[in-house]
Amino acid sequence: MKKLILVSLIIFVTGCQSAYYAAWEKVGVEKRDILVDRVEDAKESQEDAQQQFSSALDEFSQLINFNGGDLQDVYEQLKDQFEASEGSATTLSNRINKVESVAEALFDEWEDELEKYTNANLKRQSQKQLKDTQRRYTSLVRTMRKAEGTMEPILSALRDNVLYLKHNLNASAVGALQGEFDGIKKEINQLILEMNKAISESNSFIASMKS
Repeated sequence: MKKLILVSLIIFVTGCQSAYYAAWEKVGVEKRDILVDRVEDAKESQEDAQQQFSSALDEFSQLINFNGGDLQDVYEQLKDQFEASEGSATTLSNRINKVESVAEALFDEWEDELEKYTNANLKRQSQKQLKDTQRRYTSLVRTMRKAEGTMEPILSALRDNVLYLKHNLNASAVGALQGEFDGIKKEINQLILEMNKAISESNSFIASMKS
């Protein structure tokens, strides 16, 4: 708790990333540790996004199978699922951005510190380790961004359907949306596959950083 309070106070006073990392280093937390934590956070967001978009698909399925009852309630539930999906997508994007931010700071620092070596053998080993870490990281972020990119087309489709239903709250509107379901289902299934790849690569990267 004392570490957290110290870091929070320094960030509040300075308001910059360099001070943030320096504050954590003062209490023994290196950029490498922060990177691992942020990759773990991004992985959790990937898992949350999988679940949320699956829930949205289930709600959309209930809509197109609507067979009487209060259509307003069905619309509200679909709208809620869309907004929750939008929120999970934003959270994931923000967490990937944070991964990139600390990774850039870590690699810049690592490059600078290579010049401080006087032992040529140790310097070569550190250079190799840096390149290996950068290679794994580049692959990880590429996979994360690819998974992230599958969300926007789904959100656009869900947004269109929610708006259409809002303006045409009747049984014929539901019939008009039935043709949209298969396309959205296919895209959400693809999202789940891409998220699984990103989650797997996140786990591998975390393990490599802890070994």
